Amino acid sequence: MIALGTKSLRATLLALVASAFADVSAAAQQFSADLVAMRGEKAVRVGGLRVSEGKVRIETTGFADGFFLVDGTKPAATFVRPRAKVFMEARQSTPITQMFVPVDPDEPCRQWQVAASLAAPVDPDKWRCERDGEDTIGGRKADIYRIAAASGTSFVGWVDRERKFPLQIRTTDGAVIVVENIRDEPQPPQAFEIPPGSRKFDPRALIDRIRQSDVWVAPPASE
Repeated sequence: MIALGTKSLRATLLALVASAFADVSAAAQQFSADLVAMRGEKAVRVGGLRVSEGKVRIETTGFADGFFLVDGTKPAATFVRPRAKVFMEARQSTPITQMFVPVDPDEPCRQWQVAASLAAPVDPDKWRCERDGEDTIGGRKADIYRIAAASGTSFVGWVDRERKFPLQIRTTDGAVIVVENIRDEPQPPQAFEIPPGSRKFDPRALIDRIRQSDVWVAPPASE
C-alpha cells in the first residue's frame, strides 16, 4: 500500500468528488425557474435559479444583495455580492445550496453528499440517503429520496429524471420549496461566473485582524 501525503490525498478526494458530477454535467439541460415556498395553501416566490451543465445560480429574497453559485465540476459553493465586488464560500449560510443541485437520477445521493460536504464535514456513517417511491410534481414524474444528516440538514427531495434536478424539497420542519415556471432555454455563461474584479472575502482573516486590534476582548479564562 502506498501512503499518500496530505496534498496528494486531498487531490485524490477532489478528483473523486468531481467525478460524481461528471455524468450529470455531460447531459445536463439548461433552464431557469422560480423557487416558490408553500405556506399552507399560500404560495410565495422566494427566489429563482438558473441551471447549466452542472452549475446552478440561485437568487433568494433572503440574500437580496447577492447570489449563490454552485459548481459541481470543481466542486464549490460560493456567495457573490456584485456591488461590493466580493465573494466567499457559501458554507452553512443557507441549506438551499445543499439541496438544489444537479444530480444523477440513478444515484442522486452522491451529489447531495458532496454538496453537504462543502458546507460542513460529513460523517458517512451518520449520513443516510435512500429512495422512497415515486410521485408527480407539477405534472411531471419524480423519484422521492429521503436524506438524513447528523448535522441537522435532513430533507426529502423529489427528482425529475429528465432534467436531473430536484423539483421539490421538504425539510424536517415542514417547509416546502418547489421549482415552478420552468423555462427550458439556453443560459448565458457569464451568469455562472464570479464578476471580474471581485476579491475573495475571508471571514477568518477579518477575525484575526479584529483580535489584533483594540476592540478585541479576550474571553475569560476557564476555571
